Amino acid sequence: MSTQKIKKYIPADGLAGLKQNFSKDALSGFLVFLLALPLSLGIAKASDFPAIFGLVTAIIGGVVVSFFAGSRLTIKGPAAGLIAICGGAITAFGGGDTGWHLALGAIVVAGIIQVLFGVLKLGKLADFFPGAAIHGMLAAIGIIIMSKQIHSILGIDPKLLKGKEPLELLAMIPESIMHENAHIAEIGIACLLILIGMSFVKHQKIKKIPAPLVVLLVAIPLGFVLHIKTEGAISNFSLVKIGSIFESFTNGAEMKGDFISRGIINADFSALSTHIGDFIMYVILFALIGSLESLLTAKAIDHLDPYKRKSDFNKDLIAVGIGNAFAGLLGGLPMISEVARSSANVSNGAKTRWANFFHGLFLLLAVLAAVPVIEMIPNAALAAMLTFVGFRLAHPKEFIHMWHIGKEQFIVFTATVVVTLATDLLVGVGTGIILEIIINLINGASIKDLFKSSTLITKQSEEEYTLTVKSGLLFSNILGFKKVFATIPQGKNVTIDVSKAKIVDHTSILTLNGLVEDYKDNDGKIEVIGFENHRQLSHAPTSTRILKLS
Repeated sequence: MSTQKIKKYIPADGLAGLKQNFSKDALSGFLVFLLALPLSLGIAKASDFPAIFGLVTAIIGGVVVSFFAGSRLTIKGPAAGLIAICGGAITAFGGGDTGWHLALGAIVVAGIIQVLFGVLKLGKLADFFPGAAIHGMLAAIGIIIMSKQIHSILGIDPKLLKGKEPLELLAMIPESIMHENAHIAEIGIACLLILIGMSFVKHQKIKKIPAPLVVLLVAIPLGFVLHIKTEGAISNFSLVKIGSIFESFTNGAEMKGDFISRGIINADFSALSTHIGDFIMYVILFALIGSLESLLTAKAIDHLDPYKRKSDFNKDLIAVGIGNAFAGLLGGLPMISEVARSSANVSNGAKTRWANFFHGLFLLLAVLAAVPVIEMIPNAALAAMLTFVGFRLAHPKEFIHMWHIGKEQFIVFTATVVVTLATDLLVGVGTGIILEIIINLINGASIKDLFKSSTLITKQSEEEYTLTVKSGLLFSNILGFKKVFATIPQGKNVTIDVSKAKIVDHTSILTLNGLVEDYKDNDGKIEVIGFENHRQLSHAPTSTRILKLS
């Protein structure tokens, strides 16, 4: 289908879209369900949540949130990127069931704040953070995930890992290798090799098969052959245990005591008085990091959408916030627009938001009717999937890519990774932002331009507009530039002149590229001029540009 035809034909939304694209959306939803089922379980377990509540979050993200989300093709559900925050919150609030209930209270409040983000039109939030710091945060999250899951692959008792920090867990790996449980390790390593092997497959039809499905088809029979369900002490942690969803809610209510009259509500807000400092910190982390990851995914999936539809980021934040508040009340993990499942949704041929709905519906049916099958899954298989997810987040290519973009971006990226591992996500991302500001000041940015973009718009004629950047374009002032740019009508001839800009940093160049692409998609003509007056800090096309001295 040509680009022209794609622009003319846009799949209908709502009930008309369901009727029009039922078969394609249902098929994609089913394929994403096969991917989401083991990942949702694994993410919940890695976050120290009851496993079934990972599925609860994914069900809400599909069956409920899909109806009012601002993005059409994203899949809502629990994300590996929030594992470190969820696990950290439970530990900070005392661990175990008590920590879980108190963490849920923070998730509910964070969800309400996300709704406010959307109401206040802060969907542009993702543009404020420097790209290197975001990539550093994701790489650190990947390392944190691997630091714990590698031990689970090797069959180490989870009790031995309790309370250990990421750096401690990394240091424990040699000891865990020496004391591995052979049968569990065989399953875990076999699953990891399958995931690695399938990542190299080029055949288009084989690539359509969800790798986690292949893992389960191998891991479950292996578990029976190796008798891990009955082998002494390891049987206590060898297989997934989720129980009945109805029993899970009942048990949660009983454990809460004073909340029993309220039935299935598991959230406890008493940390507002007993752990106020930790409560505020984790509310900020859940709201900020969750919103950031969700917005970045929605932006990425918009670029993959063959129909060039643009998400309403503010509406999507409101939808995710409502979903998180609802999930938190019931006992679930926080949800985001999840990138791997959303990308699979697009590649599977999804057309509308109904694919997300169907993925949630199939999960609900599985929880109601297939629990005995789900409980045949070895935990080592889930650990292998999460280890592979973590590796992709912290892939050596990410470090090489940042070095290629520029040494200053590599410094910000690496510092964010190191500080996050040594402290927490909030401090790590904050360090990356401060470093980026310092580097921009060293490279010619003025203090007065840090948060205010000096941009002049000139209307040459009814069809011609010129946007002149008079100071610098930085990650910290790019929102001001975008606000001015948004006043230009669509379909005109636009020139962006950066010849006088003292500095245009890496994040701003990425934003400029996105603006140019979006404007062209709406039948406009746009050109960026003036970069010949600048020198690049590396040979990469998106490297920071600094004005040459005359």
